[in-house]
Amino acid sequence: MNEATIDGWGDASEVTKKLIGSWSLNRVIESQATMQGVAIFTPLDGGRLAYREQGYLKLANGTTVQAEREYVFSNSDGGFMVFFREDPPRLFHEISLSATSGGELIGRAGHLCKHDDYQSTYMFMPDGTFVVRHVVSGPRKDYTMNTIYTRRS
Repeated sequence: MNEATIDGWGDASEVTKKLIGSWSLNRVIESQATMQGVAIFTPLDGGRLAYREQGYLKLANGTTVQAEREYVFSNSDGGFMVFFREDPPRLFHEISLSATSGGELIGRAGHLCKHDDYQSTYMFMPDGTFVVRHVVSGPRKDYTMNTIYTRRS
């Protein structure tokens, strides 16, 4: 088995441990909105992480609203799973990470939400940042959302 590993993030199966703490997030929902805020990963039992983001979403028409979102991350062999923060938890997607020649760890997954298709990419960069991209298409939704996460000091 080819272990996916890069400096700063280490082995792919250890990425969730490196996420613990506070991150600044900068999000662009193409042609629709931007968001700046904070994301916090907090340890839960069983090696899981609670993810909570809060910030201000600025819509294309200039309206600004407060926004928040929660997930649960769970370590898996070679990557992680992301669950909606519900009771019982429901799987959003499972990410298997691979190292690239450019020094990133990258993983992709899909999720069908009723008739809308989510194609997600996670990129863990050598500089310690990470990027999440969701391309959503379907009868009710059509957008691309890019979020850059930078560790807060």
